[in-house]
Amino acid sequence: MALHTDLPIYKQAYDLLDVVTDLSKNMPRDFKHSIGGKLRDECVEILLLIFRANVNRNKAPHLTDLIERLQVTELLLRLSRDKRFISIPQYAKGIELTNSIGKQASGWRRNAASSVS
Repeated sequence: MALHTDLPIYKQAYDLLDVVTDLSKNMPRDFKHSIGGKLRDECVEILLLIFRANVNRNKAPHLTDLIERLQVTELLLRLSRDKRFISIPQYAKGIELTNSIGKQASGWRRNAASSVS
């Protein structure tokens, strides 16, 4: 078992946290702590769920939670774009990362489910 920090999904999730941290700095003050803070919290939780999936024998529940957190992150990014708190290129970068992380998590969950049964 590899360290969770060596996994490609972890590296992309960290990149997502980096992007979200940068874009939330420029949000209006009223939304910096609510939407920006929630985005950062979801990204930290995604990193934690990758760690949990890596160390646990039953990975599927953690990966399912991770995919749900990605959905919340995408929703908050979309809201931020629609309200013009972030630019379209910032939104595109965030969605590119969430899509990649989602594909890796789905594949990992599918692989974990087939190895258990």
